[in-house]
Amino acid sequence: MPKRLYIETVGCQMNMLDSEMVVANLRRQGYELTNQPQQADTVLFNTCSVRQQAEEKTYGSRGKLKDHKQRHPDVTIGVMGCMAQKDQQLIFGRAPYVDFVVGPGQLQEIPRLIEESRSGKEKQLAVGLGRRDGSLEEIKRSHETFDPLRDPDMRSSPYQAYLRIQIGCDKFCTYCVVPNTRGPEQGRAPEQIEAEARVLADQGTRELILLGQTVNSYRHQSGDTITRLSDLLVRLHQIDGIERLKFVTNYPRDMTDDLLHAIRDLPKVSPYLHLPLQSGSNRVLQRMKRGYTLEIYDEMMTRIRETIPGTAISSDFIVGFCGETEDDFDKSVAAVNKYRFKNSFIFKYSERPGTKAADQLPDDVPREVKQRRNQDLLALQNQISEADNQVFLGRTIDVLVEGPSKRELRHPSGGHVIQMTGRTHCDRIVVWDGNQRQAGHLLPVTIYDASAHTLFGHVVTDHVGPEIFDLNAPQTS
Repeated sequence: MPKRLYIETVGCQMNMLDSEMVVANLRRQGYELTNQPQQADTVLFNTCSVRQQAEEKTYGSRGKLKDHKQRHPDVTIGVMGCMAQKDQQLIFGRAPYVDFVVGPGQLQEIPRLIEESRSGKEKQLAVGLGRRDGSLEEIKRSHETFDPLRDPDMRSSPYQAYLRIQIGCDKFCTYCVVPNTRGPEQGRAPEQIEAEARVLADQGTRELILLGQTVNSYRHQSGDTITRLSDLLVRLHQIDGIERLKFVTNYPRDMTDDLLHAIRDLPKVSPYLHLPLQSGSNRVLQRMKRGYTLEIYDEMMTRIRETIPGTAISSDFIVGFCGETEDDFDKSVAAVNKYRFKNSFIFKYSERPGTKAADQLPDDVPREVKQRRNQDLLALQNQISEADNQVFLGRTIDVLVEGPSKRELRHPSGGHVIQMTGRTHCDRIVVWDGNQRQAGHLLPVTIYDASAHTLFGHVVTDHVGPEIFDLNAPQTS
């Protein structure tokens, strides 16, 4: 009888990739995936510690799982990921039904941990070293990942894939737990990355999204040879089958001219950059220890606009950080107005234990003030996004089709219509009435409407084969 695995993932793209690797490893051990935890004999939670809400979601599941564990004591439950690395033994206290806790650098140990839990061993802990618990080399090795195990079935679209090029972070922003949960910054060898990219291309991947905590800081040295992100993009650009290359998330101080020239000169590299600003106030940026000023960010933005006109840029903001005044917040509003980001991810500051901000800076902005600032900045960003998306009305743009959206429609002719979704080269979401046969293709789509987050269009049939466009054609799964 096959072993059944349920895995739940919260957090960033790194966590999604980690889950894909874990599932690939466990499939080799004879596991099958189920989407019902009650049907599984192994339940895994891949956790995030960047925001309090993500942790609360994991701990919020404990009541149901506690009852499930009591009814089925043979079920093995594990907590993996950043929260596991941060909280370690604390998880067993808050969630006594958990059998093992494993950090991001020890995910290859999960098959062993499951078997040992089933054999009756007590609670097990496998985590990376703390930043002061050994030599730099020892700490790095304890946080390594076990790429390139892959499982295409875990991806939301078989035509897109994440590819990790960098592990860890050395920036130590005062609000962030990632340097402690993911370990020191280290770039993977370019030969490994290219080999994995070729495997993904053979699996049908058309868009690669390169991942790193500060991805444009990527650097790998072998002897006298230093490989930067711009060099890596040149290598990956040559792989047949890969049509688009994207990378997230970028650090403003490391947005070098050689990288901008690579984006400009390599057609497969998307003219899209995610560049967190976090605050428009130099005073707040200094308290965050972001390592740049608004003036430095502004100079970078000028170089981007001059080198690659029309580049889409998105950002992150934290509102209500320690000591943020109304004047500080107004400067963030001014920055959003000035830079007109494609979109921004806006978060209310939440204190994270173990960070310098939690230890040294009072969380003194009231919750209702954080909420208001969050809503105000989000409303402004949505207004800008919708206005700037109007530029696309009437234009025909190439869209990489990801697959069906969640919404299903019925065509007036009575034929079965699926709302398909995809992204432009500059990472804008597009939807239209189509069919499953279009998935994985680059299609020309004419835009007739736009909202803050979505472009609405129809496929240009003159350039599309009838079997791709026919809404009444038999659907494939």
